[in-house]
Amino acid sequence: MMDWDKLRVFHAVADAGSLTHAGDVLHLSQSAVSRQIRSLEEALDTTLFHRHARGLILTEQGELLHDATSSMNRRLETAAARIRDSREEVFGELRVTTTTGFGTLWLVPRLPKLYAQYPELKIDLMLEERVLDLPMREADLAIRMKEPSQADLIRKRLNTVRMRLYAMPDYLERVGTPETLDDLPDHRLISMHNTATQVAAGEVLVQSLMSIGIPSTLTVNNYFGVLQGVLAGLGIGVLPDYVIADFPAIKRVLPDVESAEIPVYLAYPEELRNSKRIVAFRDFVLEELALSAKVLESMGAQL
Repeated sequence: MMDWDKLRVFHAVADAGSLTHAGDVLHLSQSAVSRQIRSLEEALDTTLFHRHARGLILTEQGELLHDATSSMNRRLETAAARIRDSREEVFGELRVTTTTGFGTLWLVPRLPKLYAQYPELKIDLMLEERVLDLPMREADLAIRMKEPSQADLIRKRLNTVRMRLYAMPDYLERVGTPETLDDLPDHRLISMHNTATQVAAGEVLVQSLMSIGIPSTLTVNNYFGVLQGVLAGLGIGVLPDYVIADFPAIKRVLPDVESAEIPVYLAYPEELRNSKRIVAFRDFVLEELALSAKVLESMGAQL
C-alpha cells in the first residue's frame, strides 16, 4: 500500500518541477522532500524524475503516477465540494467559464445581484473562447454558444441568440439610416475580425456583409470592442442581440438582416448535480435571462 504523504509530496514536486519550490508549497525543507521522493522511488523500484540543471522532468513511469495523483486530487476536490455543499449556505469557490462577449457584456454587469444574495460566494470567471473540459474539472460550470459535446454533463438550453446590426441614433442622424443592404457601403461596418474565434453563425453573417464591398471597416477581436465602437458613433456594428437589453438607446438597423439562431447552453458535471453553488448560479442566470427577455420584448426585439 502506498504512503499518502509520499504521493502528496510527489504530486507537488511534479507540478512544481523543483524540490525547492515543492518544499515551499508544502512547508517542508528541500532535504525532507528529497527523502520522500527517494523513498517512493525505492518502494516502486523505479525512477520517477530525470534530474537536470533546470529542474526535474517526469520519466514515463513518473507520468503514469502523476496521472493517477491528478485524478485523485480532482476526486478529493469534488468530494470536499460536495461535503461543503451539504450545508444550507451557498459559499465557497465556483469556477465559471463562458465566452468573452457574454461574460463581459451580459454576465458581469449582473453579478452584483448574485453577490448581494450570496456574499460569501467566490466566483472565478474564466472568459475565453476555448471550451474548457468540465469532466476534467477545468471549470465547474460553463455557458456556451453551442451544445456541449462532452460526456457526463448536465446541460440545459437557456435561450437563443442572433447577431444583428445596430447603431447609435446620433450616428444615423449624421450619416443616414440604411434602407437596404445596397446602402451599407455608405457606412462604416464594425465587426469581429474574421480570424477571431467566434460562433459560426456570426462569422457567416460578417462574411456576407463584407462581400458587399464596404470601403471603411473597424474589426475587433471581441464583442466588447465592437460595442464600444458602436457607442462611440463610429458606424454600424454586428452584435449579439442580448447586448441591447442594457443599451436601449442603440437602434437596430436593417431588421431583416440577422444571423441564424445560436443556441445558448448551461452545463456542469453530473457529479455536481447537488452542489448548492451550482443550483444558486443556475437559477440566478435563468431569472436574469427572463428579465432580459422582457426588456427586449418591450423594445420590440426578441432574444
